Amino acid sequence: MRTTLDLPEDLVAEAMKSTGIKTKTKVIITALEQLIRRSKIAEIKKYRGKVDLDIDLDELRGRNCQS
Repeated sequence: MRTTLDLPEDLVAEAMKSTGIKTKTKVIITALEQLIRRSKIAEIKKYRGKVDLDIDLDELRGRNCQS
């Protein structure tokens, strides 16, 4: 999709420099992907400590722990 945007040049240049991304398009795509990823992670974090998975981590990891 083609879109005309008015972006602060210094902000785009800093993002390109700090990430090593060579094109403005790729840096914008990367920024959008990261924004979406962070939003999804924030949604998942709401469930921390609220879901009981009833998992034995030692068994899952193949550990043979005996008391």
